[in-house]
Amino acid sequence: MYQPVRIAPSILSADFMNLGADIAMIEAAGAGFVHIDVMDGHFVPNLTMGVPLLKQLKAATSLVCDVHLMIDNPLTEIPWFIDAGADLVNVHAEALTADELVCAVAMIHEAGCKAAAALKPKTPVSALDPVIDRLDMALVMSVEPGFSGQSYIAGSDRRVAEVAARARAAGNESMLIQVDGGIGEVTAPLVAAAGADVLVCGNAVFKAPDPALALQTVQAAADVARLAALAGGEA
Repeated sequence: MYQPVRIAPSILSADFMNLGADIAMIEAAGAGFVHIDVMDGHFVPNLTMGVPLLKQLKAATSLVCDVHLMIDNPLTEIPWFIDAGADLVNVHAEALTADELVCAVAMIHEAGCKAAAALKPKTPVSALDPVIDRLDMALVMSVEPGFSGQSYIAGSDRRVAEVAARARAAGNESMLIQVDGGIGEVTAPLVAAAGADVLVCGNAVFKAPDPALALQTVQAAADVARLAALAGGEA
């Protein structure tokens, strides 16, 4: 059964002096997730938020806390973020060997959380193969991770379609596909038509004149494209 495309606003673009109000706003506007970008200054050239912020955020929202670990040592830190309240933990395939990726997904599931794996734009989709049959979500980066406000990399929708095809081939029909990077009203329909279920939006929401309206506009544009693609596939 069709499920509407969900928006996961990235608080990396929010107003940290008024974060509580921003979280309340996106929740009221219909966001499905809140996306928390954790960067260590090593895996990516930026340093952002961590466990203390997640603990406070978890207590302040009923949204799914989607923790995106852009760090060198996820096997060490996964338990920290689970204990802090993560509902979904997203690890990068590039930070782990194939065996370590399997271990990370098992660790997340054993703790009762949802498990996701992310790919940088130049990483082959095949890097997900060791775990694609058991992932709850796969994240296709449509920019190089590290900074908000970057432009969407053309062709990322083809990678979304490839991930969707691999998940189907592995028998994982329920796996969600998330896209992160340069997503807004223009680019959301491209990835939604290709199979994206969850769209990370940063500046497109939080820097808009009316953030709540922007969130709803992006979601509506994505839903129209997804429904049209599904209808075309059935024709």
